[in-house]
Amino acid sequence: MPKTQSAPPRAGGVAAAMSALILAVLLAALDQTIVSTALPRLAEDLDGFDDIAWVSAAYLLASTAATPLWGKLGDMFGRKRLYLASTTIFLVASVACGLARNLPELIGARALQGVGGGGMIVLTFALVGDIVAPSERGRYQGMFGSVYGVASIVGPLLGGVFTDQLSWRWAFLINLPVGAVALVVAARALPAAPRGAKARVDYAGATILAAVATGLVLITSFGERWGWGSPAVVGLIVATVALAALLVPVERRAAAPVLPPAMLGSRTVVFSSLIGFFANAAMFAVLVYLPAYLQIVDGVSATLSGIHMLPLVAGLVVSQSLAGRWAAHVGRLRTILLGGLAANLAGLLLLGTIGSGPGTLVLGVYFLITGVGIGMVPMVVLTTVQNSVPAADLGAASAVVTFARSIGAAFGVAVFGTLLNTGFADRAQHLPTDGGFDPARPDTIGHLPAALRDTALDAFAHATATGYLWITPTLAVGILLALFLKPSGNKGDTTDACDPAAQETAPAS
Repeated sequence: MPKTQSAPPRAGGVAAAMSALILAVLLAALDQTIVSTALPRLAEDLDGFDDIAWVSAAYLLASTAATPLWGKLGDMFGRKRLYLASTTIFLVASVACGLARNLPELIGARALQGVGGGGMIVLTFALVGDIVAPSERGRYQGMFGSVYGVASIVGPLLGGVFTDQLSWRWAFLINLPVGAVALVVAARALPAAPRGAKARVDYAGATILAAVATGLVLITSFGERWGWGSPAVVGLIVATVALAALLVPVERRAAAPVLPPAMLGSRTVVFSSLIGFFANAAMFAVLVYLPAYLQIVDGVSATLSGIHMLPLVAGLVVSQSLAGRWAAHVGRLRTILLGGLAANLAGLLLLGTIGSGPGTLVLGVYFLITGVGIGMVPMVVLTTVQNSVPAADLGAASAVVTFARSIGAAFGVAVFGTLLNTGFADRAQHLPTDGGFDPARPDTIGHLPAALRDTALDAFAHATATGYLWITPTLAVGILLALFLKPSGNKGDTTDACDPAAQETAPAS
């Protein structure tokens, strides 16, 4: 059988390779959030307010749909080759975004950018599995998780700075110099992996899976806007379920399936992916909506809201680093996973009290605890899965987890947005609507007379707090799944302890 994994680079090469990969993950993660604060100015310049949501949705759609195919192609044709290709696509699309003359051009370029960004993220995670030993994966994956979390907070701030001081186009053009450096370093530092076993690309499975991903993202992103009971949403749900059912027999017949059935039959892979889904749903409900709470309720600017979020970022970064080190030296990924989920659950319960208007110091403590919980989960989930599969399937395994987390992020943002808007509308329905205030839109609070504004702000604060209480069951489900997560290949509580020798000889699916 041909080799599917190259020899790891030396220590200096590992540092250079990791630097390039970190830059790439930073860019791909930033482009999921950096546009948010630029959207109003962007819509004004390109005259496209009605369809502006597609600027973000196109990237998320394309990156989620393309992730599984990138992972499998990397297994088959060498991850370095595919990584360089995906980075090049991302940079070319970034230029196209920055030069777009109208909204359709920008949406098309964003979709292409998402294709490249999805490949950059999943192949980065798989390349870490190539470069470092199983016992060290948690530590290195933690670095990337920290970058991803920081990008979620820094992205909107950078987008605001570029929009106010330069132009919204720089939110895309800034990718070019940074990405070019990452591309050159990666081309020199990443180990060259030979091609895997020859097999026909599973185009049918990739197409169906991409359609399923598209349906899921459309449902979660536009369900509330189109109406959850509307023919469009109901039709999407039916079509998505039917395609998901069709995917199973198609993948069983494929010579090199995008989602290997044997992998999906693994309790470690399935449970870990579900945990990643629920944890990411909670994480993005926090990262996306807490800045809105700070700006609307506390009246701070977008920049200051980012400063207020620094305790959360600090908790995330520190816990990611410590979780990676503990996983490498102690080898108890399940224990770390349970601790992270419990801390995250505690953080959400604390955020469920912010309707009473806690002070800045108390709120910072809540953010810190939430950040610690958020930081301990994502990369531990990924490392658990990577250490449970043979080296030949690292790309596909990483893609399964990344895919689940992407759908979880979209799900969390959509569900929390619905809870927030519904809760606010219920509490603010008695307020007068003349003058531009709409109880279904918290962003119109500023149209209320000053005498009524405090009432609306109180309604928004309590709606936000109630929303966080409603999503705590997702983490409770994650904890339950983690309790039943069994080690792969070892006894006890050492979920990361796949024998490297076993990985070398295990048959590819």
